[in-house]
Amino acid sequence: MQASNVSSLLFQRLSHTAERQKVITGNIANINTPNYKTKELVFENELKLAKTNSDLKLNVTHHNHIKIQAEMNNKSTSTLVEVQNLQEQNDGNNVSMDQQISEMSKNRTEFHAIQSAIKKDSRFFKSMIESSAKN
Repeated sequence: MQASNVSSLLFQRLSHTAERQKVITGNIANINTPNYKTKELVFENELKLAKTNSDLKLNVTHHNHIKIQAEMNNKSTSTLVEVQNLQEQNDGNNVSMDQQISEMSKNRTEFHAIQSAIKKDSRFFKSMIESSAKN
């Protein structure tokens, strides 16, 4: 049982950040590999596609309210792409340690924020269950 309809999206995004961490560490591990190109895991494009898809619908439930039902499919996956237009070294490698460390830090912050949102969502769900049991 999920705490809310947002939980699946949060867990999906949490999984994405874990996969993105693997890609970033792979880039760092290959910093001295000739002709290695920086890779990136893209998830945002999938969200943009979902917004334009007919999966997002507006349902009017009351004449004063509009409810947004975002029933996103679990088909949304991340895509591994090579980052274009980066400065290459003499050996053809284009990995920048500074940029990868920055991306790792940003990814870690996002991971912790998502974890926090999942915990809050679960606590809210638990408190609703406990309060309904008291009645």
